[in-house]
Amino acid sequence: MTEDFLQYLWKHKKLELTDLKTTKGEELILQQVGLHNTRQSGPDFFNARLIIKEQKWAGNVEVHIKSSDWYVHNHECDPMYDNVILHVVWEDDMDIYRKDNSVIPTLQLKDYTDQKVLTRYRKIIQTNNTQWIKCSKQLPAVSDFIITNWQERLFVERLEKKSILILELLKKSENDWEAVFFKLLAKNFGLQINGEAFLSLANSVDFSIVRKCTNSLSSIEALFFGQAGLLENDSEEEYLQILRREYSFLQNKFKINREGVLPFHFFRLRPSNFPTIRLAQLAMLYFRNHHFFDTIIRAQTVKEFYDFFNVSLNGFWENHYTFEKKSKAKTKRLTKSFVDLLLINTIIPVKFVYAKSLGKSPEEEVFKLISQLSYEKNKIIDNFITLKVPVENAMHSQAMIQLKTMYCNQKACLKCAIGNYLLNGG
Repeated sequence: MTEDFLQYLWKHKKLELTDLKTTKGEELILQQVGLHNTRQSGPDFFNARLIIKEQKWAGNVEVHIKSSDWYVHNHECDPMYDNVILHVVWEDDMDIYRKDNSVIPTLQLKDYTDQKVLTRYRKIIQTNNTQWIKCSKQLPAVSDFIITNWQERLFVERLEKKSILILELLKKSENDWEAVFFKLLAKNFGLQINGEAFLSLANSVDFSIVRKCTNSLSSIEALFFGQAGLLENDSEEEYLQILRREYSFLQNKFKINREGVLPFHFFRLRPSNFPTIRLAQLAMLYFRNHHFFDTIIRAQTVKEFYDFFNVSLNGFWENHYTFEKKSKAKTKRLTKSFVDLLLINTIIPVKFVYAKSLGKSPEEEVFKLISQLSYEKNKIIDNFITLKVPVENAMHSQAMIQLKTMYCNQKACLKCAIGNYLLNGG
């Protein structure tokens, strides 16, 4: 038994409501369960309305497994619990007193719980831990209608989660959207392994300096490679010497340094994902597009973005992956799959937050964009497909990643639409 489940029973009135009585035998009529408190402190439900022994009560409700948990959690010392009008417990093992020594009325849930709900709960929540997710056996029978509606809500949840970093960056940059977009794009150019390092690089220089360097490819490359610490090696390659001289000039001109920049990693990366290649591609993008943010806000179709990100590296990088070693000549382009990741993790979240900042509803545009992208391929998505979950595009895959990480892994079945559907006998 868990407090989450008891809160679920109370919140959704999964009780035999016709003849409720407190543990003292007083008649209890439930009018409003109250507002569920999802914060860390305070009673579980605010502003409940009850009638106990013909006396109307308005106040808060606290939920515990046992009555004695009131004292285990030291609620008697916390003034936030002074206005509790009902103690809802699974098992009443002792009386709980207010400061005036009156007993707080208690409802013992095990006397009124719908046994069918309890059986379903045990079947889902208390299932064998070896299953990939708790409802693995029941999930294939859940209708596509239930799942697809939940997927849309999960996708928006995931966007809201990604919005947190964007809003933090906006605050630090005094609402400079171009600067924020640069930082977020840089972070996602680094992918999972180098994402934080790329972000630290973007944070190490004021974006006004980046703007001034975009008129010259060698300047923007020198700025990125220099701040990344990738110009510090023994190679005497002419291209490297040019970048070193340019970076030295930029350091003196703008008084910049590498303080706070994290180390960049090459280990276990495919050569096409080496930070040298990704930084060169990022530099080429900003050299070609001086008003990057305005361009991505205006673009409406996936094709526009594919065309926009269609950049390739030539010259030195045509036959190099690092500064030190020459390689077989190969054009280094941003692949479609990489652009898809940028759309999912950078462009769509930025469009979402920007539209909301203007008071517009962003859902229609972002749903249209994300639905045109292929779903991501990873173990989470593979497992959901095996369980017959509909996954047809990137909106679905983003939703299922949100479901697995924020619900299944957290055992938050009671907050999940699928979990609620199964508990209700669906």
